[in-house]
This record gives sequence, C-alpha cells and structure tokens, in this order.
Amino acid sequence: MTNGPLPSAAPSAQAVFRLRGVSKTYRMGEVEVHALRGVDLDLYAGELVVLLGASGSGKSTLLNILGGLDTPTAGEVRYLDHDLANAPEELLTSFRREHVGFVFQFYNLIPSLTARENVSIVTDIAEHPMKPDAALALVDLGERLDHFPAQLSGGEQQRVAIARAIAKRPDVLLCDEPTGALDFATGKVVLDVLRHVNAELGTTIALITHNAAIGRMADRVIRISSGRIVAVEVNATRASPEDLAW
Repeated sequence: MTNGPLPSAAPSAQAVFRLRGVSKTYRMGEVEVHALRGVDLDLYAGELVVLLGASGSGKSTLLNILGGLDTPTAGEVRYLDHDLANAPEELLTSFRREHVGFVFQFYNLIPSLTARENVSIVTDIAEHPMKPDAALALVDLGERLDHFPAQLSGGEQQRVAIARAIAKRPDVLLCDEPTGALDFATGKVVLDVLRHVNAELGTTIALITHNAAIGRMADRVIRISSGRIVAVEVNATRASPEDLAW
C-alpha cells in the first residue's frame, strides 16, 4: 500500500488506556499462576504498539484485560473515564461492543456465510458501522465479497476477520498473534492491512507477538517477560511491513 519507512507518530497527549499496578493470578487447584505482576502501562490514541514476549510471558492476559475479556486480580485499569477493573459484566460487554475490535490468530469465520455476511454479523448490531462492502474494500477484498471462507486463502480469511473487527468503527483494535497461522509473505500482507487501518482510520492498535521483527513497524515496542514489562522501546521511524524479515 505504501513503500519505505513511515514516520513514527508521536503519542497523543491523551492516554486511552491507563494501567497501574495490574496483577493477575489464576488458581489451578492449590497452585497459583502469576500471569501479570504489577504492570504499569499507558496506551495513546492513534498509536500502533507491539506487545512482545515469549509464550507464557503474560502478553495474552494483558491483551484480554485491555479488551474487557478478563479483569485483574489487583490494580487499576481505565479506558478513558471507564473503570474496567471494577466494572460489572454488563458494562464490560457494552465496552467490548462499542469500543473494541478483536483479531485473533485463528479467523473464527462462519463457514456457511460469505465474506460480506461474516462482516454483517457485526454491522447489524453496531451503532454507527461501516457498510460491509466498505470494510472489505479497506482490506483489499472488494472483489471477494461473495466468496465463502473455504474459497479464500488463509491470508484472505484473516483480512475478512480484520474487516469484521473494524466494521463497527472501534476506537481500539486488539490483535493476538494475527500472523501466527500464516506464512511469511502472507503475514506481511496482513501486517500491511493493519498498518493501513491505523493510518487511514486512526485506530489505536495493540498487537501481541513473539516475533521481534514485527516490532519495527510499531510506534512503541513493549517487552514483557514473566508477567512484567521489562523494556519499552520507541521507534524513531516505523518500518513498512514489506521491509520486515524474519
């Protein structure tokens, strides 16, 4: 979509997410698993952030807490003026519906529905959605509207999943290993779609991965290990996905 390195957007003064002292402990019988340990983090409007860490580092738990899919054992989680740490389930459901789009490693498309119909599942319940055709055009699938998932490649199915996530015009897009099931070339196409969504719609994107090379396309890289943030790196320029190598 664009070539060469991209200017790194300076974080907005507005922190859309503010986490302070966030911990998450799971009990498995008599065993306690500490997934997060005292995490402090701000995410800013319009930035693209990569959360980087090995399997089991706590990055998926952190993403789930950001998206209102889970709540912390301790600490403060705020989205603008919303207190997510203490919100009842009905308010978390409303938060997810109105503000957040999710993209996962596996596409979770309904096999019996076309690409357009899979996106319509979201647009039919959103307050101010895009038209499904427009969302699919944004991810370069305008010619595949009436194809079923079985007629699409893995990369195309992931782009349908991205179109479905952005069609409700979320303020935040949370991506959990979105290239994990894809080959190298197809993964870069999907990353370029995410870069395009960030640039064109101004959507704040948090993307988790274990692949350090992907961090070069971000405004910031948040390194996570053993449930803690161990480093924060700011990129002076954002690399184009096509220039990434791993």
